[in-house]
Amino acid sequence: MTICGEIQPDRRTRLSRKMRVILFFAFEGAAALLIGFAALFLSFEPAWSAERARTAFLKPGDARSGSLLLKTEDGYADASRLGIDVDITVSGPTVRARVTQVFRNPTQDWVEAVYVYPLPSGGAVDTLKMVVGDRVIVGDIKERQQARIIYEQAARNGQKAALTEQERPNIFTNSVANIGPGETVLVQIEYQEPVQQSGNEFSLRLPMVIGPRYNPAPVVQSVDFRPGGGGWGASKSDPVPDRDRISPHVLDPATNAPVNPTSITVRLQAGFPLGETKSHHHTIKTESPDGSTRIIKLAEGAVPADRDFELTWKPAAEKAPSIGLFREHVGGNDYLLAFVTPPSVEQNDRKLLPREVIFVIDNSGSMGGVSIIQAKASLTYALGRLQPADRFNVIRFDHTMEMLFPTSVPADRERVGQATAFVGALQANGGTEMVPAMRAALSDNTGDANYVRQVVFLTDGAIGNEQQLFETINALRGRSRIFMVGIGSAPNTHLMTRAAELGRGAFTHIGSVEQVEERMRGLFSKLENPAVTNLTAKFSDATADVTPSAIPDLYRDEPLILAARLDKLAGSVEIKGRIGDRPWVVTLPLANAAEGKGLSKLWARRKIADAEVAHTTRQESPEDADKTILALALEHQLVTRLTSLVAVDKTPSRPEGEPLKASELPINLPAGWDLAKVFGERPLLPVTPMERRAEAGEAGVQVAALKRAAPAVTAAPGTVQLPKTATDAELRMILGVIFLIFSLVLFGFNRRQALIP
Repeated sequence: MTICGEIQPDRRTRLSRKMRVILFFAFEGAAALLIGFAALFLSFEPAWSAERARTAFLKPGDARSGSLLLKTEDGYADASRLGIDVDITVSGPTVRARVTQVFRNPTQDWVEAVYVYPLPSGGAVDTLKMVVGDRVIVGDIKERQQARIIYEQAARNGQKAALTEQERPNIFTNSVANIGPGETVLVQIEYQEPVQQSGNEFSLRLPMVIGPRYNPAPVVQSVDFRPGGGGWGASKSDPVPDRDRISPHVLDPATNAPVNPTSITVRLQAGFPLGETKSHHHTIKTESPDGSTRIIKLAEGAVPADRDFELTWKPAAEKAPSIGLFREHVGGNDYLLAFVTPPSVEQNDRKLLPREVIFVIDNSGSMGGVSIIQAKASLTYALGRLQPADRFNVIRFDHTMEMLFPTSVPADRERVGQATAFVGALQANGGTEMVPAMRAALSDNTGDANYVRQVVFLTDGAIGNEQQLFETINALRGRSRIFMVGIGSAPNTHLMTRAAELGRGAFTHIGSVEQVEERMRGLFSKLENPAVTNLTAKFSDATADVTPSAIPDLYRDEPLILAARLDKLAGSVEIKGRIGDRPWVVTLPLANAAEGKGLSKLWARRKIADAEVAHTTRQESPEDADKTILALALEHQLVTRLTSLVAVDKTPSRPEGEPLKASELPINLPAGWDLAKVFGERPLLPVTPMERRAEAGEAGVQVAALKRAAPAVTAAPGTVQLPKTATDAELRMILGVIFLIFSLVLFGFNRRQALIP
């Protein structure tokens, strides 16, 4: 039927059109709803990416389970944990340690792992083994440059290779090339060191973490760009040329669980009936097969490598042996190791001289957290031990320096009270400019010989320019004696022991607040009692090469540790000295020496240390010192700054054409350290590359906020920046919710419009 003016569709036609409209808007609403859900899902990406991180790239701050990160061109790949097993055997006067490190590659790439780790500064590293599957590859000692060439050539050839290098006497680097996808490689090193003794107590210390180091940068002195004139810029040599090799990436403990789980076993064979055995910073379990043997393990199994392990033991008898003599025959020579503890002179038998004591306290950023509490408590205790006849001063330093008094003052109640209040108000922050503080402490303005001048220096030693400090001490020490007090869970023991040696003093370590009174009491026992001076050693029937070449003064309860290489084991050795104003002499018949292990290695290591000291004190030229060190290292197969251990698997394993990616294994922040104090707060304003090159901070990290507080301090470019751990998850979640609400509204509106007839 036709109606003029309008064509009327039938019912069937109207329904099909209405259905099409409904379906169209339904599809549109569903699409919007899907977009909303997708946006909300994507907003949770940081949460589920933690699981995905095992096979994908991520930032160091994104890790949450204590994983290790392999550095690649694209970022950091989440790696399996690095396991470390330490097996220590104590045989009388010597310690033999075997350290096994596990490198595992979870990525699909062939990688090179680089790991920086600490060892005792007096340790003689002599063995490197690499285990790949069922193959064991043993390393050889080579000159450092030659070992590096061999390693790099093997890496290019696709061969598995390991390289152990000394960066400092207590910092070493392991490099392992061509670890295949999913592959595990074990690298094992061994070292020898002497047991430490103080009075009635014997001890060993295993460093387990390297504290971030403050590395001063070189300063450009002058530039001349005048028209018509020659222009040049001159700069001082870099005080820390190897800053990149001693500053591994440090994990933020706020966003990363500790890594490098370490298990420790100590087999203690003291050589005498044992009394108390104690671990000061770790819980242990102990077995006692017999009266002179202990087997010690960590009670918790593997623990994070974030603090040093310290073990002490005492004899069952009331008094420890005061004399020990041990021998070893190697390669046609006899080697001797002697421990001799001089007797103490009672106070009423001598005349006390008044003292001038200069206290120096480190309040830099690395001392933040527990360390500054320990340091302040130690110095407060020390101030309370001063006598009215003494004189004193207090110096504090970070990137700046402050002397409490213009010069030393009498230790009366008023001034000691001022000093106590000054120390109590100290806060930890800033860089660690240690050399100016040491210069100030050694400035002897009075020169009064009626006072015994002593410098007590409290620090964690977290600097990279140790050599500058040693040279300062050698040049300025005068009549001062330097007593180093190491603070915290991981002090730089190489700096402490060498500074005390050059300063003719002693080193004391305080690892916890509970140790403050005991350790400071022991230190003041040394300060208040006469040293054993003018020490000499003379062999009656043998030609001997003795170390240390210049025998240092000894303080109360300290033993003289003497090592010698002899052409024959005959006659005796006579040791002479003076205790206060009295002569002292002891004679040891060599025929009574007991058999010892590794004494030749210990002798060589101590001779190498003598050569390093001779270089610092300018008794030998750098060329002569290096020649001595190299000859000793090659003869006795030891790792030094001039020699390295290298092990190469003869069979190539990386397929030709497959690239080799470098990776750096991070370390923990030492226990008790405050990350923000060490590396500085995150700057509020953007930092330009030029600003970065001029900024200050602990361990050479460029921090703009610290630069604004201390514009005089600089740090080198190219050092490690802390990872950013913030994400845009909140923004994504907000956008996701907005899209979801909008899509629901749109879908409801469209549906309502579609159903209207």
